[in-house]
Order: sequence, then structure tokens, then C-alpha cells
Amino acid sequence: MKIGILALQGDFEEHEAMLEALGVETLRVKTEKELLSVDGLILPGGESTTMTRLLEDMELYGALQTLKQRQVPIFGTCAGLILMSKEVEDGADLVKPLGFLDITVRRNAYGRQRESFESDLEIQFNGESETFRGIFIRAPRIVKVGTDVQILATHQGEPVMVRQGHALGSTFHPELSGSTKVHEYFLEIVKEAKG
Repeated sequence: MKIGILALQGDFEEHEAMLEALGVETLRVKTEKELLSVDGLILPGGESTTMTRLLEDMELYGALQTLKQRQVPIFGTCAGLILMSKEVEDGADLVKPLGFLDITVRRNAYGRQRESFESDLEIQFNGESETFRGIFIRAPRIVKVGTDVQILATHQGEPVMVRQGHALGSTFHPELSGSTKVHEYFLEIVKEAKG
């Protein structure tokens, strides 16, 4: 199993460290050929407008849509979740969403860097609830969820981690938590997709 991590911008190194701690082969993805060679893909946190521009400049949107058609599992955190959404409420002219998740998001909805926070979350992993420390940094809000989207965790009644088929997204940064639980869950999705 090989997990790609989009390495154009953002905190891809932290995701790589999590996966390496789990003994998983990783690949820092920067080209179409690399994108199409992975069994699963992580879209890390970062700056969604910058990531959009880089994806367009490097002509990677087509390859990402190919992954979607192939139902390759994709996991997006923070800015990665914004890119995976169907609709972006604010900055729609700056961010080109991929539509992997039937959700509408609002960027930086909790405020700027100084409004970043941590909170214990109850995440549903395969029907069992586990406490996980959520780290929210200039986090987006999920403001609308489609009927096929499963809500795995909430914060103050709002969804913060969702799944739709082989697509997984979180508004927080599990790669900064010190726990590999969310990454382990994503790897289960990848194994399931591979059959």
C-alpha cells in the first residue's frame, strides 16, 4: 500500500511522519504520474487559495478527477477539506473545489490564527466512539452536509469530520495531535477500497 501526500504547499511533512510511524510507504506527490500511482491520497492543511493556484498551474485537476472516478480514497484536512468540498461559501472565485464530498464549507470560519484552539472530540470509528484531541488552526466550518455524507465527529453541534464513500475530511489537524487514530482509520478505508 502506497499513500500519496500532496506536497505542493502546507503541512505534508507532518502527515508523512504519522504514516511512517505506522510503517506505511509514502510518496510526496507533485506530478500527475505520481498522483495516479497511489492507493490513497492525503490533501494536507495549508492555504486553499495557494493550493488551488498550484494545482491549476501544474495541471493536476484532471488527475484528481481521475482518482475520484477510480474511487481512490482521499483524506483532506483543513485546507484539504476545503478543496474536497462541493461548494465554498466564501472565496468561490479563489478556490476551485473538487466535489469529493457533498458539503459546503466556509473558509477561516473560526477566525484568524489567534483564534485557533484545541478541543476534545468524540469521533465515531466504525460505530465505536473514541476521544480525540482536535487542533483547529484557521479552521473552515462545514455549513451544509449532503444526505449521503456521514458525520463522524462534531464540535458544539457542528460537523468537523465527515465521510462519503472513500472520501474522508476533517476541519481540524489530526497530524498535529500526536495520535495516529485518524490516519489508521483512513488506512482502513484504503484497505477496504483495494479489496
